[in-house]
Amino acid sequence: MFIQTETTPNPATLKFLPGDTVLATGTADFPQAEAAADSPLARRVFAVPGVTGVFLGSDFVTVTKADAAHWDQIKPSILGAIMDHYQSGEPALAQGQAAAAGGHAATGDGPDAEIVGQIKELLDTRVRPAVAQDGGDITFHGFDRGVVYLHMQGACAGCPSSTLTLKMGIENLLRHYIPEVVEVRPVA
Repeated sequence: MFIQTETTPNPATLKFLPGDTVLATGTADFPQAEAAADSPLARRVFAVPGVTGVFLGSDFVTVTKADAAHWDQIKPSILGAIMDHYQSGEPALAQGQAAAAGGHAATGDGPDAEIVGQIKELLDTRVRPAVAQDGGDITFHGFDRGVVYLHMQGACAGCPSSTLTLKMGIENLLRHYIPEVVEVRPVA
């Protein structure tokens, strides 16, 4: 197995491409080791000292490191952990555990249902594919009085350019297509 790596806009995060499916549908975000109990793959990666976050996508694993860790020192161990996982035959998520399929936490009920539907459609078709290229994901968390609330995951969480991505990229896109949108804000 040959695992490729790609840099991301976030210097604390690398994208690992095992050349095989990681998750058949959806994504899974593990911002700390304690959250990885239901993921054999994430547990293996968290076993590498210096790893602080793991994000699983359709065909990639995004790994975030501690500031004190150096990629040249921990990258070989991460590659080994991913390879060990694929050789084990275990699933990325334990049986009965589902990935976040739609990528959106809030539903589109109420008077703004049509606007919320438009926002989610634009996020799914234009934003999420681009963000996934950088090893991350973005989820919709709400719309209130013209403000769209989004949560950034994977390489996008904590990225120095995430504010620019939200304000100059996503906010401008949503405002262009949906006049009711006046601002985009991140949620933790």
